[in-house]
Parts: sequence; structure tokens; C-alpha cells
Amino acid sequence: MTDKAKKDVTDMQKATGNGAHFDTFVLDKGIFSNVFDKDIRRVYIYKKAERLAKAIHLIGPAFKNSSALREKLDLIGIGLVDGAVLPPMLARTALSRELLALSSVLSIARAGGLLSPMNADLIARESHLLLQEVATYEEPRLVLEEAPTLAALAKSSVGPSRQTPRLPSVSYKGQDSNKGHVVSDTEGRGSRRDAVIAVLKEKGPSYIKDISTVIRSVSEKTIQRELSALVAEGKVERSGERRWTTYVLTKG
Repeated sequence: MTDKAKKDVTDMQKATGNGAHFDTFVLDKGIFSNVFDKDIRRVYIYKKAERLAKAIHLIGPAFKNSSALREKLDLIGIGLVDGAVLPPMLARTALSRELLALSSVLSIARAGGLLSPMNADLIARESHLLLQEVATYEEPRLVLEEAPTLAALAKSSVGPSRQTPRLPSVSYKGQDSNKGHVVSDTEGRGSRRDAVIAVLKEKGPSYIKDISTVIRSVSEKTIQRELSALVAEGKVERSGERRWTTYVLTKG
């Protein structure tokens, strides 16, 4: 291997390093709150996308005889950085699309002898690691509390005045919930039902288990009761049997 080739590999390894160092600017209070919603996992994904974009820039000279591929490579590098600052679900789609395009460009480059197998493997490995991070990012979830039992309500009544016990609140913790919106049971006893409908509207045909992974702290039996009531009211359609039963909102 020539000295220049060794230097290129060293530069590539630096650009795609796996250290968990975050630039002070990225973790500035305003950026951390306004762009990343105080989510350190999103910052980590952004930094990995940025490092991959740097590595892509370093291999650019290898495409000097193919302007079309080099232009595409530059667009992918920019697309990775742009996609990493989008809201989580949009970022997943954007980054997956850019990584798929990058995989195709690398395949073409290797077939045409434009890029050494070593450099191509380095980029491919970092692409795969970024894709894993994006794929395993946990979706925002709804957290609901079970309805209190009569015994629990009786215990919560304190003082000689027998004050009306305060019902537990229902907190919606999702992509838009960082504003701290809390809905109490007194605002509407159909909170769980509204949450089930919201999940069906977002995901389409769903199994009970699909819904339970989004609405936490509520048992599958409780979700099943809500779904059965919605089916009886004609708001939801049920198809399939037993574990293969799916639910979908009725059209209308």
C-alpha cells in the first residue's frame, strides 16, 4: 500500500471513529432543546451521520472520472446531515433513503474499480451502524394509567371533610408531548379510547399487541375491551381470529 493510500485510510478511520464525543456547539442548550428535544440519542445519531458525511467527502477524489457519481455522493452526504435533524420518524425515513442510495453508489464504484475495497468496506460498515441506530430508535409512546379501583379511591380520601379523591392524570408522551400536555380523567372519561383510536389512525390495521407497544401501562385486556366497545359502536372493524385478529377504523 502506498503512503498516500495509507494516509487516506487513516483519514477515513478518523472520520468514521466510534468515540462518543459530542461537540460543545451541538449540545448548546438552545440547540439541544429546540432541535433535538433534549434527546441525547438523537444527538448521537446526528453525530454518526455527520461523521459518515465526512468520510463520504474524503472519498470524493476517487470519483474524479465520474462526475455524476461524485455529484450523487455529495448530495447523499448533505442529505444525511439534513435528515438527522428532522423529527424522529421523518429522520428515520430520510436517513434510510440516503443510506440505501449510498449503498448503491458504493456497489457501482467497487464494480467500476473507482473505490478500493478497503475504503468501500469502511463506508459500508459505518453506514450499517448508522442504519442500526436509526432502526432501533424507540418510537414515542403514549403512557396511560389504569383506572383506579374503589379500594384505591377510598384510601386516597383524606381528612374529616372526605375530600373528593383526585383521579390520576393521563399523560401523552410522544413526538409532540414535550410541551407537557396532561389530560386528566375528569376532562373526558374516554382518554384510553381516544388513544386507541389515535394509534389506529396512525398505524392502520393493527393487532392488539401492536397497540399495546404504543400505549404502555395499560394491559392488553383493557385495550381489548376498548376495541370491543368500538367494534360494537361501529367505529372499528375487526377481522381475523384469535391471535391473528386485526382492528382498523371504519371508513366514513
